[in-house]
Amino acid sequence: MTNFDHPPRILFLYGSLRERSYSRLLAEEAARIIEEMGAEVKFFHPHHLPLRGQVEESHPQVQELRELSQWSEGQVWSSPEMHGNVTGILKNQIDWIPLTIGSIRPTQGKTLAVMQVSGGSQSFNAVNTLRILGRWMRMFTIPNQSSVAKAYQEFHEDGTMKDSPYRDRVIDVMEELYKFTLLLRDKVDYLTDRYSERKEK
Repeated sequence: MTNFDHPPRILFLYGSLRERSYSRLLAEEAARIIEEMGAEVKFFHPHHLPLRGQVEESHPQVQELRELSQWSEGQVWSSPEMHGNVTGILKNQIDWIPLTIGSIRPTQGKTLAVMQVSGGSQSFNAVNTLRILGRWMRMFTIPNQSSVAKAYQEFHEDGTMKDSPYRDRVIDVMEELYKFTLLLRDKVDYLTDRYSERKEK
């Protein structure tokens, strides 16, 4: 029986510091959508996050990011495509989240949805890289994904997304993330239990 005791807790990360960041606008649109479905959402804003290794792990922004990651049951990573890949802004956030903190695994068993925006024609380079990173972080990346081409054409002046097949896909992705997060909630410990780790103990 799936546990519906509390709303799915979803953390959003985005990969641009621009004032009109389309990866942030896409994340905000997705957050509004999944919030309407019943999820609780939080954002990490990376504007003052130092480069990995530049400061100690006790830095307030690093601690905030790690605490949000532990709080979340699912995450959404939204990146621009820059030179055919994810931006350093998003990669730096992921790099600061370790696979283990003592006996706690901040990302293992959490669900993940990946999205990207492009300035030109539609591409999937960034979301493909995000899938690799999600697997490395031992997350359950959902099958669906969002890639928005010519993103500068897809948002109103107020930052909301125009009605389009791209927005329909974002709704599909958020609906799938919501469902997977609920379905896996009571099964994470079982699904992430590994023979090799039991053997070590």
